[in-house]
This record gives sequence, structure tokens and C-alpha cells, in this order.
Amino acid sequence: MFETLRNAWKVKDLRHKILYTLLIIVIYRLGGYIPVPFLDATAIQEMISGSNNIFSYLNTLSGGTFGRATILCLSISPYINAQIIIQLLTFAIPALERLAKEGDAGKRKLSQITKYSTLGIAIIQSWGYYIALRNQGALTYTTGFSKVLAEIVIIACFTAGAMLVIWLGSLIDKKGIGNGISMLLFAGIIADIPTSFGTAFSYLAGTGEALQIALIPIIVIIFVLMIAFIIFMDNAERRLPIQYAKRVVGRKMYGGQSTYLPIKIAMAGVLPIIFAMSFMSIPQTIEMFTGEPEAGTFWYGFFRVFSYTHPVYATLYFILIILFSYFYVSMQYNPVEIANNLRQNNGGIPGIRPGAPTAEYITRVLSKLILVGALFLGVIAIFPIFFAQITGVGNLALGGTSILIVVNVALETVRQLESQMMMRHHKGFLE
Repeated sequence: MFETLRNAWKVKDLRHKILYTLLIIVIYRLGGYIPVPFLDATAIQEMISGSNNIFSYLNTLSGGTFGRATILCLSISPYINAQIIIQLLTFAIPALERLAKEGDAGKRKLSQITKYSTLGIAIIQSWGYYIALRNQGALTYTTGFSKVLAEIVIIACFTAGAMLVIWLGSLIDKKGIGNGISMLLFAGIIADIPTSFGTAFSYLAGTGEALQIALIPIIVIIFVLMIAFIIFMDNAERRLPIQYAKRVVGRKMYGGQSTYLPIKIAMAGVLPIIFAMSFMSIPQTIEMFTGEPEAGTFWYGFFRVFSYTHPVYATLYFILIILFSYFYVSMQYNPVEIANNLRQNNGGIPGIRPGAPTAEYITRVLSKLILVGALFLGVIAIFPIFFAQITGVGNLALGGTSILIVVNVALETVRQLESQMMMRHHKGFLE
């Protein structure tokens, strides 16, 4: 990876793209320190600390900006939700499905629809978070007119910050390197990781117990191994052999070559974890709106089950990741369409008849690979939870998800740099 970055830096236009991307990231990080009026950052930190509600999830995605009560509190959360909704509607609404098949023009229209949807979702989320923060006593206004002013200012700042993130991401897409939204998410998490680990290590060292202090190097080793495991699984793929039949056109013969169809094992990426995390945070979020019920009641026990310290939470979280993995991949991969494309190009899988048998074979392969990829995501997601319960360090509960996002974005960016260097035919760069 470092060799690729060094070689890319030697290319003038790639160097300009890298510097431009870094400039946008710096602007994004500076925006993460502009406070929103009428918000008490200390109260918000207390809400996030040691809890597993929507605010903990939002603070993870925003790279800690929510905990600091800044204008970029919502970060990319509205855009992710809008993107998920539009992807789902693409399969349900024929008009959107036609747009998705119209090439670049259709993609641009879908992108515009996604941005408008992001604005609507950002306004709704901003209002919802304002209500929750008000109920939790995280606002600093007094009464009367200040209450109305605070509501307008907070909602406006939250919404403007979310749209600013989308605009900065689009600038990276046009003139920078990598996917803009992913790069901003990457930058936020990278910036917040030292703080999270520093807090965890300070807690362990502050206990004064030899056993707790000995956990510090163990945690470092575990996360290094986790990074290596994520890289290995991200690059792992199943290659289906493809054989193209020979055909004669005039006096020339075409086809006859052998190739393969690569299918990644971790084809769903980090989205199943984000879906499952959003779903599992709903009960704790409802509790924040309604208030904590009395001890001993049904609802008190129900909300405790959905606390990340409870074994039932980890079990449901793991199951949801597997289910969402199957759901997401089933939307992205159509075995029937792949089989039809192979048949139209006189290609096929050796030993498998074209058409329906090929589609059934690809479906069976996909089912096995999805299960392996889902188990991989589940282990990465819940291992830090169990480790946090054993060690008592709550800051590591979302560490697996953060590392997974960081590693995926880093690998994808490096691949994009390599492909751009290959297009420029710079000899020796990829040797």
C-alpha cells in the first residue's frame, strides 16, 4: 500500500488529486470543531458514554463530532439512510429501475434524487435528535422565545452540516481520489480512534491492577490480527471458471479462451453491520424519548435486553448481520442475469448447461459465499463486544466495525490508485 502511494505521488495529476482530497478532509475535520449553539457538549458525552443508543452509533459514524456537539453532528448518516432507501425503491419502483439501467445519465438522476432525499431525511433526523436532546437535558436555553430560537438554530445547523458533508464528498468524487463519502467517513473514524483507545488504555492503566495493565499489549495484538484478518477476507474471492465457445466470423475465429468470474467472499462490505446496528439501537433510542421505566417492570427488562452488555443483544446482532448480508447481496447479484449474459456471449461454466442450470449453480455458490462472508462480518462485529464485557472497557464495543470500515476504504482507495496508474502505463509501478 505504501509503495503504491509513493509511486502515485510521483505522478503530477495523481499528486494533485491526493493533495485536493487531503484539503477537503482538513476542511471536514475543521468543521467538526464548530459548536452548535444551545447544546451542552458535556451532557451529550454523558449520554454517549457506556451506552448503545442511536447517539453512540451516530458518534461512531461522525468520528466523534456528535459528542463534541458540532455542526457536523449528523455527518453522513442521512446520506447513508437515503442511499439505502433509494436502493430498495429501485427494485420496487419500475421508473427508478429504468433509471438505474440508463447508464451514466440514469445514475446522475438517481444521485440527484438521493441528494434531495438526504435533505428531507436530514431535516427529520435533526428535529428528532433535537427532541431527544431536549428530553435528556442537553440544551442550554432558558424559556420563552429562547426555546423557539434554539429549536430553529439547532435543526438548521444539523441539516446544513449534513448537506455540507455531501457537498464535500461530491468534490472529492469529481477532483480527488476515492469515494468522497467513504473518504470522509474514513477520516472521521481515523481521527477518533486514538481518543477511544487512549481512553481505554488510561482506564486499564488507572486501575493499578497487573492483570488489567497486561491487557494493553494484548488489545494491541488482537486489533493488529483483526486488521490482518479483515485484509485477508476482503481480498478473498471464489473464481468460477468460464469457457467461451469458438465462433467463425468471415475468415477470422473469435472466442475459445478461458477466463473466470471472480466473486468476493465479503461482497456485502460493511453495510449489513450498519443495517443491524441501526436496527438494534432502536429500543434504546425509544427509551431516550420515553424515559427510563421503573425497575422490575416488563419494559425495564425489555430495554435491558437490548443493552450491548446483554448476551441476547450480541446474539440478535449476529443473526441480523447474517440476514442483512443475504438480503443485500440478493439485491446486488442476479444469478439469472449473469447466466443470460454468459449465454449471449457464447460463454458457460464447464460441466454446467447454459441457462437455468447455470443460474442455479451460481445461486448455490453465492449462498455458500454469503454465509462465509456474513459469519466473517458477525465475528468482527461482536468480538469487541464480548471482549469489552470481559475486560470492562466499553470504548472498544464499536471498535470492530470502525476498523472494518477503515480497512475497506483504505484498500478500495489503493485499488483505485493502482488502476489509475495502470491507465497511464507507467512501467514498473506495479511490479
